[in-house]
Amino acid sequence: MLAAFERVLVVCAVPAERDAVATATRGMGPRVEVVAGGVGPAAVAASTTASLLTARHAGRPYDLVVAAGIAGGFAAGGVHVGDTVVADRIVAADLGAELPPTPQSPAGFASVADLGFGAVEHRPPPAVVSAAAEAAGARTGAVLSVSTTTGTDERAAQLLARHPDAAAEAMEGFGVAEAVAAHSAPTPVLEVRTVSNAVGLRDRAAWRIPQALTALSTAFGKLAG
Repeated sequence: MLAAFERVLVVCAVPAERDAVATATRGMGPRVEVVAGGVGPAAVAASTTASLLTARHAGRPYDLVVAAGIAGGFAAGGVHVGDTVVADRIVAADLGAELPPTPQSPAGFASVADLGFGAVEHRPPPAVVSAAAEAAGARTGAVLSVSTTTGTDERAAQLLARHPDAAAEAMEGFGVAEAVAAHSAPTPVLEVRTVSNAVGLRDRAAWRIPQALTALSTAFGKLAG
């Protein structure tokens, strides 16, 4: 699937994710560049912007950008540890204002889009999402970008109430997509995540990070094949 693009930028948060992807895509040579852009939407937006500008100035712009890494999965949506998710919506799930619950806003939250200050989601091209999901053996769904990861079942339920199609929760996808939209439109953006833990009560003993990193490498091996 990645071979359909001349130049691909894959943006991960941390070196362990970068290395898992780089190992799987090494055979594609310089067509695929993999970077560790930092944790959270601000850091990764800045690093994505730097990569986009460097490539443009060199006369070798990217024609696909992928946010990638491990994530929490929403078990209520049937997503489990080791699964791979390709986002059909990339959503800034906690960018907005906390409000007292009302009949108009029973969840007690209004997004910046609700407040009239901007957008809170990007929708990758459906054909690209379908091709990636088929190649990787992944499921599709919304991937929620948050600045504070969920640590309680109550918050997980609140997120699902606002986004019933949520499949996974991570921290960087929206930042990557915003950077691309600002600097390289209409370059398509994907988000590919493998699940290390369930979204809900924070339980480090239940995390399976090595398994998720192995799944990430496997998924990108299929995407590169």
